[in-house]
Amino acid sequence: MSFFKKLKDRFVSKEEPKSVEPLEPMEDAGTQDIDPQSAAQTKETQHKPVEVFEQPKKETVKQSNGWSFDFEDDDLISIEEFEEWESQQLGAKFKEGLEKSRENFQNKLNDLLAMYRTVDEDFFEALEEMLIQADVGFNTVMDLVESLRKEAKRRNITETADLREVIVEKIVEIYEQDDDELQKMNIQDDALTVILMVGVNGVGKTTTIGKLAHRYKTEGKHVMLAAGDTFRAGAIEQLQVWGDRVGVEVIKQKEGSDPAAVMYDAINAAKNRGADILICDTAGRLQNKANLMTELEKVKKVLSKAVPGAPHEVLLALDATTGQNALVQAKAFKEVTDVSGIVLTKLDGTAKGGIVLAIRNELHIPVKFVGLGEKLDDLQPFDAESYVYGLFADMIEQSTDEENKAAELLKDAQDE
Repeated sequence: MSFFKKLKDRFVSKEEPKSVEPLEPMEDAGTQDIDPQSAAQTKETQHKPVEVFEQPKKETVKQSNGWSFDFEDDDLISIEEFEEWESQQLGAKFKEGLEKSRENFQNKLNDLLAMYRTVDEDFFEALEEMLIQADVGFNTVMDLVESLRKEAKRRNITETADLREVIVEKIVEIYEQDDDELQKMNIQDDALTVILMVGVNGVGKTTTIGKLAHRYKTEGKHVMLAAGDTFRAGAIEQLQVWGDRVGVEVIKQKEGSDPAAVMYDAINAAKNRGADILICDTAGRLQNKANLMTELEKVKKVLSKAVPGAPHEVLLALDATTGQNALVQAKAFKEVTDVSGIVLTKLDGTAKGGIVLAIRNELHIPVKFVGLGEKLDDLQPFDAESYVYGLFADMIEQSTDEENKAAELLKDAQDE
């Protein structure tokens, strides 16, 4: 099976759903009035995987990802069918969220393949330039193109059109060259999980915390937040707005308080209330590395003393629209703290989505979540195949359609 066909089979439905209609988009925090009564709710029905989903009568099941499905009487969905549907929705999310980057990547790559018909050094130099302009990063581009040179020679590929699928496949390989398990969140099964969020002001750190809390709460987790950014004016209130909206408790003190003291209170509150996950906000004044380092070390000391192994994750929020500046920020934060994963926000707002590869390949830090839109569920776990499908969806679908038609024509000719 070709790599393109594998991706299409995973992310594209082979048949249309019975009924699909878009839901109204959800407003983001700060643009929607919050109902105090609903915001105060702290419990929600747990969503647990089951072997079979049964609808006793015709019923419309609405999903937070913007789709609704009508099930007829006695319809049954197996767990395999449900997982296939989930995969298709994930593909749709990445395809929609990476629209700007896809137009940039696909158009430029197609232009390049049309201009250079033969695989030669001129083609590889033009490909290098194209990828660098897409914020893939100089070192990553050099690694990728060198790998393509070797692969073209090994497979005896002489025409650039035959290299198209190899390029996409190599992008996945570059991302997954290290331990793929690092992409998974280190969530403790039967103990409190502490997640420390870091990042400069303005990258969407607080919004990410809110969306992450929503994700885990809908999974049935008891989530709490700690307002550790006591330095920036309005940071505590902004986090409280998200806590109210999602329906999770926020532990806070007054502005200017010691962040370590806030964490101490939050840990005790999380333990006493039986919380599963505590997400801790921090200040983002990177311009003073010495103060930030001291503060983060103090916070981590408090967390690790109260909960063995804490923080279990240190997530760095980066704004994808800033391009190479995001890479600079990641390098700076890596110097002051042990970053275990990246949350790349606003990926839907950039045409240069190649920054994902630069971060992974040059810093060896996995991207664990990406922001693909403004809705609560638009913060999605990162997956390399979902990412390349989002970048090259039209090319993948067109290529596999042509491949299928060619196979059908060949079969018809043989039958005759």
